[in-house]
Amino acid sequence: MMKESGMSVPVSVGTLLQADLQEDPAYRDDGLCVVGVFGKSNMQSGPLKESLLNTLADKNIFPMFGEAEDGGSADSLIQAFYDQENRVLYLHLSSVCDSRQLLRACRSVGADTSHSDAHDFWKGLERQHCLHLLYLFSVCHILLMVHPNQTFDVTYDRLFRAMDALRQKVLPLIRAAIKDCPVSKEWKLNCRPCPPRLLFVFQMNGTLKISNSPESGGNPDKPKKHSPRRRLQHALEDQIYRIFRKSRVLTNQSSNCLFTVPANQAFVYVIPTADEDPVSTLLTQLRSNCILTDQEPSVTISGPRKYQQMRRSARQLGGGGDAGGLSVVSQLVDCSLKEFLWQHVELVQTKKGFDDSVGRNPQPSHFELPNYTKWASVASKLHHVLISNTDEEMAELAAKVQSQLKVLDGFLDADSKFSENRCQKALPLAHSAYQSNLPHNYTTTVHKNQLTQALRVYSQHARGVAFQRYALQLHEDCYKFWSNGHQLCEERSLTDQHCVHKFHLLPQPDEKPDVDHNPPILNHNSRGRSTSSCNCGRKQAPREDPFDVQAANYDFYQMLEEKCCGKLERIDFPVFQPSTPDPAPASNQAQQASCEGSGDADRPKEPSSAQSHTPGDASLSLALSLGRSTDSLEPYGDGDGPEKQGQPKRPSLIDRQPSTVEYLPGMMHSGCPKGLLPKFSSWSLVKLGPAKSYNCHTGLEQPGFLPGSSFLLPWDLVIRSRSDEDAGLSEPLDGGASSWPAPNKSLIGKRGSTGGLGRSRRRDDMARVFVGFEYEDSRGRRFISCGPDKIVKVMGPGGAKDPATRVLNTDMPLYIPSPSQGRGLKPHFAQLTRLFVVVPDAPLEVTLNPQVQPGPPPCPVFHPEQTDIVLPPDGLWVLRFPFSYVTDCGPCFPPKENQPLSNYKVLRGILRAATSNPAPQ
Repeated sequence: MMKESGMSVPVSVGTLLQADLQEDPAYRDDGLCVVGVFGKSNMQSGPLKESLLNTLADKNIFPMFGEAEDGGSADSLIQAFYDQENRVLYLHLSSVCDSRQLLRACRSVGADTSHSDAHDFWKGLERQHCLHLLYLFSVCHILLMVHPNQTFDVTYDRLFRAMDALRQKVLPLIRAAIKDCPVSKEWKLNCRPCPPRLLFVFQMNGTLKISNSPESGGNPDKPKKHSPRRRLQHALEDQIYRIFRKSRVLTNQSSNCLFTVPANQAFVYVIPTADEDPVSTLLTQLRSNCILTDQEPSVTISGPRKYQQMRRSARQLGGGGDAGGLSVVSQLVDCSLKEFLWQHVELVQTKKGFDDSVGRNPQPSHFELPNYTKWASVASKLHHVLISNTDEEMAELAAKVQSQLKVLDGFLDADSKFSENRCQKALPLAHSAYQSNLPHNYTTTVHKNQLTQALRVYSQHARGVAFQRYALQLHEDCYKFWSNGHQLCEERSLTDQHCVHKFHLLPQPDEKPDVDHNPPILNHNSRGRSTSSCNCGRKQAPREDPFDVQAANYDFYQMLEEKCCGKLERIDFPVFQPSTPDPAPASNQAQQASCEGSGDADRPKEPSSAQSHTPGDASLSLALSLGRSTDSLEPYGDGDGPEKQGQPKRPSLIDRQPSTVEYLPGMMHSGCPKGLLPKFSSWSLVKLGPAKSYNCHTGLEQPGFLPGSSFLLPWDLVIRSRSDEDAGLSEPLDGGASSWPAPNKSLIGKRGSTGGLGRSRRRDDMARVFVGFEYEDSRGRRFISCGPDKIVKVMGPGGAKDPATRVLNTDMPLYIPSPSQGRGLKPHFAQLTRLFVVVPDAPLEVTLNPQVQPGPPPCPVFHPEQTDIVLPPDGLWVLRFPFSYVTDCGPCFPPKENQPLSNYKVLRGILRAATSNPAPQ
């Protein structure tokens, strides 16, 4: 674009300012009129606003119907065309308001873009558009606002007020940028050559047709003074002027305004409806150009005189035509677009300036007509500060200009302003919803539930792009409220009760609780209290709801041992014996895997009653008493087939040497690594006294038992020794003919017999073991169960009649509903707490092997630190079960109301019996 031949194509204004433009010496010192063009393009098929520059410059600068879509950027762009001959520089702004740029912007926004991100994208384009407009209003003398229809868009009023506010903010920055430019002091002070004059160009669309025929109500011989198009222009001028004066965009003093409009000249031009046929439009334009060429004088005239000659030629053509009547009058009245613009350009090029101030004492506004060199020096500085931001010297000023763009939000971003107001009003409602019906301290679950309710209320009232930002603020506000003294301790007791204290720290060893500490130092407390019995069951005491396994299964019973059962004979389970001063808890991945494995796979195999548990003795298997299905020696066998031979014995933990360096941090169960022992045992096995200390007619004389429910169940076992067979007393009990009793002898174990040790029987023929599964609820109510769903109830003398085989042959439930429920709706459960076993003084070996599964799979199976415990004869033994069952993955909580109790059980096979020959005397 160095010479006239190179200026037929528009370039960006940045390229123009960077180029070393070689002006024609004939025009170098002449003044330069700068005309800016902005506005909106028609969305329908038709000429774009760029084609107006073709008419104004009489050159085919831009394609008439737009260029092919090239997939360019949606950013705003100012293109320049320098008409040296007429001394006019045209600056054309393409922005998101144009259909081509809008299409590019829509393509760049993906379908997965969020609402707020899309809003930020569009507002970024709008802010960029405003900066480019501010640049035009700072470097131009005249501005053309093009609109695609004949209706004024009132949003321009808001746009111009926003630009005026932005200009006032950045005015000191622009002054600093152009302080060294070779222009007048007025230009440096006001940062523009003059208050630019704004002209409006409306493109009439097809919805409004204006004909040249006279109105039906008027006199056809007396046409009106102005054409319909001129009357429309006058109406638009009045409307625009009133709107801008009402909003104070236009004031009396033009030097203080963003732009001015002339008081005595037309500033609105309406372009008639374009011909729908593009070929006809081109032919009409070609014909008009040819006519003008024929009328041109032979002497070449340039500059303003050429425009005046063209204007006279056009008028002579209109006056000498054959068209008569209103057509001639209309052509004389209605000027062309170039004539409309050039009457304002003449005021600039003749250095008269614009006198657009009104009022009683109008103040003249400054005006300067620079040459191209002076204008380019100022325009280049402003371009670096407002648009390009590429000059390092202007980088600081450009950054400050960008920081002032927030002033546009109050004017242009009405959506955000509405959304801000709506969301700010919704926040107090959401806070009230969160804090409604809240206790003083509450858990994370309550916090999340209340937060969900608050978000539901918030979403009912909040709208717009600020929704997500204020929703995050609601999250933060609710969390701050909760954590500021309202957070409840999240620790749950082993009975699934929350600690009632607010968030606190646990006291360290040798440290006392401190309520005034922040956070306070306290022990956990759920305010839950229950009544439990000691190891032997003879003394009851209240207990706090435990939060750790040692307090649940060891500390409470150790406290009662000092008052009750501390001197009783007991079988101690093996525990960890350290060999180092600081033993460490074992951290084995196998313990964690036990929480994820299947509980059925951990279930031990059922041992066989044919095994002997006394080494060195040729043990005899115990025969069944009459009625194999009810009085079986094998407590869990079904008696349907031969006993399995060669089944290996379940290995005991103490069969291998336990570790003395690492201890098991929790309880012993099937998923624990072998060779580790806990510091304490959660089980207890004590001897209340000899076998005769239990009276089958009075039952257990201990506190807390429900009336008639303290009786143990008999387990009758027939003992056949080799001396009996020699005496001929061992008749087979298969029900055959040879099984009838000898004279004066009764059949042992016959149905209908007393089942006791009568005088007519020998003591070595039969042994009776008493068994009792004791359950205890949280209020200390105790009872013996005679089946998975039945409680012992003895009303008269004689003791319990139900045999113990039913409870030994089935999986006994760990929890059953308490027979005394109380008035509350929440059900109370009684837990299996003790197993009473009365072992007689007989050649009988009773083996204890408790296996407890305190939950549905994959819950592991819990057992004592020693399995297959042989109970010595002649004793009333009490096995106390753990109060709570805890794995490394957490406690096994008691069942809820809707959970089946069958998943919580004590596996059958807890007792086995075998005969042993008495030791030689």
